[in-house]
Amino acid sequence: MSLRINDIAPDFTAETTVGPISFHEWIGDGWAVLFSHPKNFTPVCTTELGAMAGIEGEFRKRGVKIIGISVDPVDSHTKWKADIRTATGFDVEYPLIGDKDLQVAKLYDMLPAAAGDSSEGRTPADNATVRSVFVIGPDKKIKLILTYPMTTGRNFAEILRAIDSIQLTSKHQVATPANWQQGDDVIITAAVSNEDAITRFGAFDTVLPYLRKTRQPAA
Repeated sequence: MSLRINDIAPDFTAETTVGPISFHEWIGDGWAVLFSHPKNFTPVCTTELGAMAGIEGEFRKRGVKIIGISVDPVDSHTKWKADIRTATGFDVEYPLIGDKDLQVAKLYDMLPAAAGDSSEGRTPADNATVRSVFVIGPDKKIKLILTYPMTTGRNFAEILRAIDSIQLTSKHQVATPANWQQGDDVIITAAVSNEDAITRFGAFDTVLPYLRKTRQPAA
């Protein structure tokens, strides 16, 4: 069955570039981003891993750990890091999961059960569906899933923006409108009455009977 938002993120144990981990234990009581790659030493993924390394501090500010996965062994990841540094100027210090038996890719529904049990001999095209991002909350539930085609590099600023929204709306009964950025007005959810909205948020604007906007509450 496909994974959906609010499903528990499947737990697993794996070897990584920083040693063995148990995924749920590694997440701890914070947030996590798991982002996957179809193959090491591929051009788009090289830029993506470097881009994530460059903004790792932004994730840390939000209490979010980041971890990458590729269906290649850990020793290959270690060699790949030198190319990433050359291409982007950034050192990858966050963990990279070695998924040479395709265990995690199958567990997260990125490869079918019939894909076999080894990364050996597989091409990037064979693993094209292993191009996903999972945002996971402290409750270990999946909050967001994004899957990209191989030729389109991911926009990690959008992932940070989405995390800002998810974290804000998990604390307050609000939603964020299209193209929302930190500090913009938010939408009051239908579960909040007008009277309660005044108590919680102060003044608000009624754009439509079902669309009420107010200033972003404090985090």
